[in-house]
Amino acid sequence: MDHPSLTRLIVSFQANKTRPIYRWYKYKEAFSASLIEYLLQQYKTTQGKVLDPFAGSGTALFAARETGIDADGIELLPIGQQIINAKKVLDSEFTPEDFDRIKNWSKLQVWKQCEQKKHLPELRITKGAYAELTRNAIEQYLEACKLENNRVQAVLKFVLLCVLESISYTRKHGQYLRWDYRSGRGQSKKPFNKGEILEFDNAITNKIIEIIDDLLPSTQQIELFPIKNPQGQIHLYGGSCLEIMPRLANAAYDAIITSPPYCNRYDYTRTYAL
Repeated sequence: MDHPSLTRLIVSFQANKTRPIYRWYKYKEAFSASLIEYLLQQYKTTQGKVLDPFAGSGTALFAARETGIDADGIELLPIGQQIINAKKVLDSEFTPEDFDRIKNWSKLQVWKQCEQKKHLPELRITKGAYAELTRNAIEQYLEACKLENNRVQAVLKFVLLCVLESISYTRKHGQYLRWDYRSGRGQSKKPFNKGEILEFDNAITNKIIEIIDDLLPSTQQIELFPIKNPQGQIHLYGGSCLEIMPRLANAAYDAIITSPPYCNRYDYTRTYAL
């Protein structure tokens, strides 16, 4: 059924680009939080629990939680699991001291003071994805992360995931990584130029600042919006929904909101190889 409210912007990731939390990681296969809110309202789902068996980056889970509804998600890909778990840590586990630590990382660029490096593994399809200086900075950053507690480590690694594409020679394209001509890899007849490739230190610093600004609103905002509705709980199952769903309790959910993978031969996970 067609509906004038369901524009291409709303049913795709595009509408998330301006929304805190949802905009941090560019997960192109996601739909927007606005679509989830529309569906919950349209079908009068105001309480209970929802399920997303293909949770992706967790849009359905976090949008449901914001309306006070509990949400269970199932996600097979480690990248999706890491995104969701990092958002959960920021949402409910991070302490004021943890926020001070990541603020410190953005102010002092802690990784630059680390003399050791953690080896960055490569796949055949990601070999040469970064300039040498960028690769060295990533390895310093990963080593420096080890000095922090588990909560801060999870968030700092999530920050890195958020900027990898922007600091690399690649861009997600369909089911492939498209390579900029500056990578030196084989080119088609028309060389691809992805535009500005961000410098590592600035990319990391700006992403940390964005996350902090989204989660710690100004005093004025706090005074303007003092009332906060109770939020739902999120539970994530890591693995295949084919194996996990048969083990879930019967009639446990009030709604299922999901976007399953297309039934074709494409391996969309290749675009997340970085």
